[in-house]
Amino acid sequence: MSDLTGVISVVRHRRIATSWLSAVSWLLLLLFLLVALVGPVLLGTDPMRQSNRPLLPIGSSGHLLGTDDLGRDELARLVHGSRPLLLVAVLATALATVLGLLIGLVAGYFGGLVNQVVMRIVDLMLAFPSILLIILLVAGAGAGTTTLVVGIGISLAPGLARLARALAAREAARDYVLASRLGGSRGPRIMLREILPNIAGPMMAQVVMTLSIAAGFAAGLSYLGLGQPVSTADWGNMVQAGQEFVLTTPSLTLLPAVATLIFVVACNFAGDDLRDALDPRGLT
Repeated sequence: MSDLTGVISVVRHRRIATSWLSAVSWLLLLLFLLVALVGPVLLGTDPMRQSNRPLLPIGSSGHLLGTDDLGRDELARLVHGSRPLLLVAVLATALATVLGLLIGLVAGYFGGLVNQVVMRIVDLMLAFPSILLIILLVAGAGAGTTTLVVGIGISLAPGLARLARALAAREAARDYVLASRLGGSRGPRIMLREILPNIAGPMMAQVVMTLSIAAGFAAGLSYLGLGQPVSTADWGNMVQAGQEFVLTTPSLTLLPAVATLIFVVACNFAGDDLRDALDPRGLT
């Protein structure tokens, strides 16, 4: 097979969300996406607007989830806070996927010395703690969305590259690749038109799980003051700001922390479900 028909066939016969846990995970991811896209518009409340009603409890009149220490509506901040986290996580995962596929396809297809050199560089990057790499980039370039996306994307690319390399090396030994070479196709065309569609399934599953790691990094760095500016409604910032009042108003910390945890766990279960549905062994 030289296109995506194999993957489509698997999805048709091995459906996703076959268990209640995976179904709930996919529904939660859809809910997070809808909240980030249309939630702020529907809510219509400024998350940065201060009032003279600080630290209101959950269920207060006019403030469903209460207010923070500056009187800002907690529901508005929670809804708006989903946007920067999802934006950074999605863009960083996309960057990591592009880099990982590029590196893995080249190493897996050509093999030999190219594979040895490229994968030793990848191993070196994997040996360096990801969080330290991101912190160094943030310290050098300054905090912000762009820096977070680049730092997290680069740090997550080696893991995807290793998977892409293993899958590409397996496919490069298949008869259809040999036939394509004999037909006059060159390396780039074979990698993009022949090999890439046939490794798309397991790569897609890994990308979904990588999204959870990127989200965890984004929230954690904001909590440490190395992510989004403190003036931004962001779940990591909200956890950091609310910990001062964890004994009196625990919801300020628990709500954004639980929201982040649910998103991360849902990504992992959805990725597992997608991996089972797109298992290349199901093509045989």
